[in-house]
Amino acid sequence: MNATHHGYADDQKKIIARLNRIEGQVRGIRQMTENGEYCIDILTQISAVNSALKSVALLLVDDHLNHCVKEAIEEGREVSEARIAEASAAIARLVKS
Repeated sequence: MNATHHGYADDQKKIIARLNRIEGQVRGIRQMTENGEYCIDILTQISAVNSALKSVALLLVDDHLNHCVKEAIEEGREVSEARIAEASAAIARLVKS
């Protein structure tokens, strides 16, 4: 696999934009906490950040499967088995979070 071209290359700008929004949400949560805002409102914003992060993670998983795993399958069984195991472990970590 070409190290300079990741599976998410086509979605990189979209991912960065989403991460920038998430970063802004986290700063907002910190500000809400500093201002002593209502707990439930802060928890609601934390939930929104968690959902946004999971959305980015799912996009990355999809890109990985459709690029990296697909490319590995073309390279052969040993490489494809490693990529599939890698993807499976990443998905398991996401499900646990």
